[in-house]
Amino acid sequence: MIRVALIDDHESVRLGLEAACSRTGQMRVVFSGESVSAYLDWRTLTLEQPADVVVLDLTLGDGATVTENVTRVVHDGSPVIIHSVADRPAAVREALVAGAAGVVSKASRIDEVISAVDTVARGESLDNVEWASAIDGDRAFADAQLSSRERDVLRLYAAGLPLKTVAERLGVAYSTAKENITRVRVKYVEVGRPAPTKVDLLRRAMEDGLVAEDSGGA
Repeated sequence: MIRVALIDDHESVRLGLEAACSRTGQMRVVFSGESVSAYLDWRTLTLEQPADVVVLDLTLGDGATVTENVTRVVHDGSPVIIHSVADRPAAVREALVAGAAGVVSKASRIDEVISAVDTVARGESLDNVEWASAIDGDRAFADAQLSSRERDVLRLYAAGLPLKTVAERLGVAYSTAKENITRVRVKYVEVGRPAPTKVDLLRRAMEDGLVAEDSGGA
């Protein structure tokens, strides 16, 4: 059972999402409220575990900033889906930089919202049209700003070479190559483009033009 928290200052939105979650038979709304502070107070009072997924409105009426809201929830231990009208790309980017797992438009069908909750609950990244729109035309946000060495390591590793071979080819220690890959992953996470597996790294490398699209990772 996926435990979901809904944070939105429009009761009608919360009631609709709660009903949809209930209909799945696999999700249960454990909290529904108007602010992050109310959610965290509820956690403190009930000693409940953090929700498996928090669905958070982009802008709430309590004056808290997007960064404050997302950061507090993520630090409390829950992944965040931004549920927004998505007409403020700068605010959406701010939420993603703060650690939100993704964004779903309030114009989306309810089954798409439920699917997004299920995806994030499984620990997978949420790459959808709304996410793409938030970074479209803003390479400063999307670019992981990799160093020359990190790009070299990523290019060879993502193309399929074992990390030991990558290190030998570049004339660096294995530990150095491994550290570079770790930093690459961290940088991609920081810009909302997580790459936890080698296949994900290949995808990011192709997106950034570091390897050809017909390359095959091991």
